[in-house]
Amino acid sequence: MESVRIQTGVPYDAVIGRGLLDRAGELSAEVLRTRHVMIFADENVAPLYLSRTEESFRRAGFRTERHVFPAGEDRKTLATVEGMLTDADQHGMTRADAFVALGGGVTGDMAGLAAALYLRGIDFIQIPTTLLAAVDASVGGKTAVNLASGKNLCGAFHQPRLVICDPETLKTLPGPILAEGMAEVIKHGAICSPALLDRIAAGADPGDLIADNIRIKSGIVSRDEKESGERKLLNFGHTFGHAVEKLSGFSIFHGEGVAVGMMTAAFAAEQHGLCAPGVCRELKDLLIRAKLPVTTGYTAAQVAKNAMNDKKRAGDMITLVIPAERGRCVLHPVAAGELKDWISCCDGEVTGR
Repeated sequence: MESVRIQTGVPYDAVIGRGLLDRAGELSAEVLRTRHVMIFADENVAPLYLSRTEESFRRAGFRTERHVFPAGEDRKTLATVEGMLTDADQHGMTRADAFVALGGGVTGDMAGLAAALYLRGIDFIQIPTTLLAAVDASVGGKTAVNLASGKNLCGAFHQPRLVICDPETLKTLPGPILAEGMAEVIKHGAICSPALLDRIAAGADPGDLIADNIRIKSGIVSRDEKESGERKLLNFGHTFGHAVEKLSGFSIFHGEGVAVGMMTAAFAAEQHGLCAPGVCRELKDLLIRAKLPVTTGYTAAQVAKNAMNDKKRAGDMITLVIPAERGRCVLHPVAAGELKDWISCCDGEVTGR
């Protein structure tokens, strides 16, 4: 078992190891105040891991409740979170009790937001079962739901008490779900780790990359918990990626949107002379090997228009994350009114195909 310390306002650990799902209750008992939890899982994950997780908590002396909700990005709404909160209240959950997020990034985001809101904030545990959630969404305390106008526009920072990653859960992931997690792995390499890019290119097993990715994100989050500066680098690919997701009616996976978003930012940066030669080509090759999209049929104008509601916009400026050289990204502010022109060079190469 590996352990990574996340040094936020309330520090916590992310533990990674095969077979840890069966020790979830034992590990959680070390950090929680009482022995009463409500476990949240969507209808895809529940048949695979919910009973097993409940049994782990019961062996550790916990009383457990369960809440299962419909799967899908389109269910990442305030209405779904309201259902979680209502169920918690009906089961008599108190401020000393805890929520457990069992599943992918959508589950973690919503259960985390529910924990932030319920009784003005209670503890929660993250148990990611997808690669994307393990390497990214479960660490850092970002919780949110979507609004009709865009992704993750309603949320809060609420750090978990513990993150438990069992790479064995990756074995049940369909190919596209595993691939979308690789988008976040590649992102971490692109923003600050040439060594991680080397491991990806060498064909490292995704489960063996989880700890490295959490260390990268932990370092950034520990230095900038509330995203006032350096943490913005973790948004590489997300401004344009969220726009592509929205244009698709959320019919594509988040990681697929991020892949196209990274390519859009990288290609435009290269065309503007802001990115070293070869960086965009390597990024494209890694994404293709991971079976992720590198183009979209939506035009640059469409993507730019739908990026206007991005939560990283401040006044008339949008801060983009662009690669400057291999394994190093930088922040690049662009006037919102100039965004369409800034990425128009992508049409025919990344966008508008």
